[in-house]
Amino acid sequence: MNYHLRLFLLELIDSIIITIAVLLAYLLRFDFHIQPRYLTVIPYVIIMNIILTLPAFVRFKIYRRVWQYASIGELVSLFKAITLSQILFFIIHSIVQSNFPQHIVPRSIFLLSWMLIILGVGSSRFAWRMFRDSYMKIQPHHRRTLIVGAGKAGVLIAKELKHSADSELYPVAFIDDDETKWKLEVMGLPVLGGRERIPFVFQEYAIEKIIISMPSASRDEIAKIIDVCKTTKAKIKILPRVSDLINKKISISTIREVSVEDLLGREPVEVDLEGIANYVTDQVVLVTGAGGSIGSELCRQIAPFNPKKLLLLGHGENSIYEIEVELRKTFPTLKLDTVIADVRDQQRIKGVFSTYRPAVVFHAAAHKHVPLMEHNSIEAVKNNIFGTKNVAECAHEYGSLRFVMISTDKAVNPTSVMGATKRVAEMIIQDLSRISKTKFVFVRFGNVLGSRGSVIPLFQQQIRDGGPVTITHPDIVRYFMTIPEAVQLVIQAGALAEGGEIFVLDMGKPVKIVDLAKDLIQLSGFEPFKDIKIVFTGLRPGEKLFEEVLTNEEGISATKHNRIFVGKHIDYSWERVQFMIRKLEQVVYRKGDSNPNEIRDLLSQLVPTYSYKNQSEQINLAFKEINLSKTEAAAGLHDDEND
Repeated sequence: MNYHLRLFLLELIDSIIITIAVLLAYLLRFDFHIQPRYLTVIPYVIIMNIILTLPAFVRFKIYRRVWQYASIGELVSLFKAITLSQILFFIIHSIVQSNFPQHIVPRSIFLLSWMLIILGVGSSRFAWRMFRDSYMKIQPHHRRTLIVGAGKAGVLIAKELKHSADSELYPVAFIDDDETKWKLEVMGLPVLGGRERIPFVFQEYAIEKIIISMPSASRDEIAKIIDVCKTTKAKIKILPRVSDLINKKISISTIREVSVEDLLGREPVEVDLEGIANYVTDQVVLVTGAGGSIGSELCRQIAPFNPKKLLLLGHGENSIYEIEVELRKTFPTLKLDTVIADVRDQQRIKGVFSTYRPAVVFHAAAHKHVPLMEHNSIEAVKNNIFGTKNVAECAHEYGSLRFVMISTDKAVNPTSVMGATKRVAEMIIQDLSRISKTKFVFVRFGNVLGSRGSVIPLFQQQIRDGGPVTITHPDIVRYFMTIPEAVQLVIQAGALAEGGEIFVLDMGKPVKIVDLAKDLIQLSGFEPFKDIKIVFTGLRPGEKLFEEVLTNEEGISATKHNRIFVGKHIDYSWERVQFMIRKLEQVVYRKGDSNPNEIRDLLSQLVPTYSYKNQSEQINLAFKEINLSKTEAAAGLHDDEND
């Protein structure tokens, strides 16, 4: 139905309602016995009401409202329009009656007409809404949905779901921890109790989907509710936090899947924007590894602080191109240059520093995959050690003000080539901090959710493929942090830098990988070990059961930021470190392939805490022996039963 036809029909219906309301007003006023002298005036009263009321409806946009979503706001507008029309009629009639005394309209008619028109027009609108509500009942194709949170957001979601013809979800009940709402109805849906009732409601109401609609709740609170929801087989969805809904209308499209970040229950990082702006704004900022997960996010978060120029340096042209296109679209006034370069190429890096003279350097370029670097130790040394050395020495030589290197918890008591090379890179940074005016610091943190090659995307793909989900060891634990969180804290650490510090990010509580896998399987609507199998493959070369963030010697102390800590500077024999690095350089760059064990031996001399000999093999052997003993015991029991 087009707008003009709809307008004509509504005006016709309203005219009929006004006519009936006026007639009824007269009947009530005269106890259903209207005197003849008043009968001749009734057509005049009806016509005047129609002539004045319909334009008032247009003025207050009554005909532009979608009445299937009618609420108090629509009623208020209706009240104003009808009140205005009656006031105007009273004023006009007072003038008319002074010239035509026979046109007598009792004052009570104005009041009765006003009341009856409001009642009639309002009832017609809400009758349509009631018809729509009764028609839009749950259909066979709908999935029965439980909404957790009967607040404003929950009500809006319930309204959207009930009236959306395209939605496959249909709300059947609310859960809310507010006891004053229990046993009441909201939007015609019962509020069945607090979160502890979710498993019972799931069974009793045959719930297929659960929507957590609490955008103002803390992450910790959301994580606890998700834990309760995981005891059911319902698929869980969530409404984003208030900060994510700014300038967005709450609707079905804003409901998203529960993410791993929601499971961690960590509050978002609060950043000292003024402190960051003081050292980034109006400065030339260089980000190495700008095409990677951390590097690209660094660029996104630095861009709003208006650097004089942002340099995107990376080895892979495709990834650099992608982040360049994104930044130019999001920040059209940002001045940026892209630099395709290999940090291992000393002359090329010198050329970049000579041309641009960056004041702030974020060094994110590194090889990070532990198993890959075990088999490619030469490349790990070249990139992580000598690449870092090239960039850091250029920062010192060309007078950069700050240099922030991204490190890893795997550099602490390393058992992998990757961890050992990152530890040597840290030592190079600390060495330069002793002699340079540049403030050299490095930041350690653990696994980053969603980064390239991280375990979460792998698990998600394995679940989509129907399993199995592969985990190296049932007891392996890791610290996790989101990419934006990690990057915000890295930038913040740069503001705290005085030179030579080991900054450590508060990663929260370590997470057991097998529990993470179970959660992802459950959130995908499957049952772990039944629908999707979990297979333990054994620790990979260089992998540890758990990671540390500081050595015993480094200790830890607080900074003014509650999520960043600083470790103590450790004294080394810098002459010996430099001698060993030169020796390592000779081995790596000599002609012919170098012996990986020779490189590992040199790394172990540089990093005394580096232990690479048979650690993971010993753990795996013990793991296999445990499984073997379980198998033998099961076999023995089986034989006894047969006997």
